[in-house]
Amino acid sequence: MDSQFTAGPSSNDRAGRDATVGDVPGPRSPASGADHAPLPFDVIIAGCGPTGAMLAAELRLHDVRVLVLEKETEPKSFVRIVGLHIRSLELMAMRGLLDRVLPHGRRRPAGGFFAAIPKPAPAGLDSAYAYLLGIPQPVVERLLEEHATALGAQVRRGCAVAGLEQDDEGVTVELADGEQLRSRYLVGCDGGRSTVRKLLGVGFPGEPSRNDTLMGEMEVGVPQEEIAAKVAELRETHQRFWLRPFGGGVYSVVVPALGVGDRAKPPTLEDFKQALRAIAGTDFGVHSPRWMSRFGDATRLAERYRVGRVLLAGDAAHIHPPIGGQGLNLGVQDAFNLGWKLAAQIRGWAPETLLDTYQAERRPVAEDVLDNTRAQMELLSAEPGAQAVRRLLSELMDFDEVNRHLIEKITAIGIRYDFGEGPDLLGSRLPDIDVKQGNLYSLLHRGRGLLLDRTERLTVGGWSDRVDHLADPAAALDVPCVLLRPDGHVAWIGDDQQDLDDHLSRWFGRPAD
Repeated sequence: MDSQFTAGPSSNDRAGRDATVGDVPGPRSPASGADHAPLPFDVIIAGCGPTGAMLAAELRLHDVRVLVLEKETEPKSFVRIVGLHIRSLELMAMRGLLDRVLPHGRRRPAGGFFAAIPKPAPAGLDSAYAYLLGIPQPVVERLLEEHATALGAQVRRGCAVAGLEQDDEGVTVELADGEQLRSRYLVGCDGGRSTVRKLLGVGFPGEPSRNDTLMGEMEVGVPQEEIAAKVAELRETHQRFWLRPFGGGVYSVVVPALGVGDRAKPPTLEDFKQALRAIAGTDFGVHSPRWMSRFGDATRLAERYRVGRVLLAGDAAHIHPPIGGQGLNLGVQDAFNLGWKLAAQIRGWAPETLLDTYQAERRPVAEDVLDNTRAQMELLSAEPGAQAVRRLLSELMDFDEVNRHLIEKITAIGIRYDFGEGPDLLGSRLPDIDVKQGNLYSLLHRGRGLLLDRTERLTVGGWSDRVDHLADPAAALDVPCVLLRPDGHVAWIGDDQQDLDDHLSRWFGRPAD
């Protein structure tokens, strides 16, 4: 009986052939014939932010040869605090990263995110990681880059993409210094001003920024009590204004900009002083800034996430206001969705339409994030109508179902991909339930599929090089068996072997010979 957690030989032991991709035929793998010289890389990633680094790591779990190009010569020096939401923390746990990340952050309750309306998180959120982790963005980027390079990804800094051309065999990437590189695929993770997206000619429709906000960390020259009183007074109507103490006299300062300036240039300390005086009547004696930046509320979504052998992820595919703290999380989750699918394409076992599901699944998620950030920005307005709607929504959020819906939306644990008719669990992510091996997510560290089998009767058969099997009648499930994709979403529910085989074929291709 198949009663233990079993894993077949890695798919890395099998040389595969790329299937046809979009309108561009797939290249042969280096092992598929002597008439084509092997390409030096399988995937080039433009951008080594959190999205690019996470994608590189996901690809390396499957021995995909990855080169990450980062135009900046050094990592970011300023320390901007970002929040990792519940779903991103779950993804970190799935790859064994969470224990590395947690010591660098500070846990906060998972509530008060939607338009900064101060409501506590509903009780019983269905996750073992039901909190927000505030963490410096440079630390997140460093940890993910270290994770990727430890798995074998190459990172080259000071390399800006200047041109690209794709053909039947792969993509030629031209760097700013004229050097040319070849790979089978290119993924643009190069931010909202993505060079890759522009070179592809992919439209980026949406709305330009109407409201700019200044954000920074700096010291102040007045007592904390005076600051707290003024903030409490103004926060009733000015939701885009705050000064929050970090300790040692340093404050996080957020204030509406007086006007939209040149976003290519960083704001000055004088810009902050003028904006603070306009809102609060005082500049609080701000001085000695650690870092200063500006952000707008532009909202844009790429028309396509993929053109042949070139794909987009993270801010290259979508930008939106930072309200709710969803941006970094959305990009990391893009990478988690794309990584195993692109690896499957390169390793030769991907079903014909698997790579197309990346856009089909992730673009609607981005559309929803753009919509909820649009709504939140309206609720931050000091106009009487917006304030009236804000008060009404605050009342509605006292109902558990409303508050829960908004929290699950912001934290991305409410996402359900459309896998066809079936129970609500189908297409949803499975929480980190207890299994006989300890906890479920510890079984997903290698980025493979998993059959969780309470019947002890099923098998993954010829898919054992891609899918692990855990027979556990005591697993904390309300259904007989589930098939999990490498990203933790439920791809099948049932107890029939033939039905399982059909779904294994749908997501993991033909069985090995």
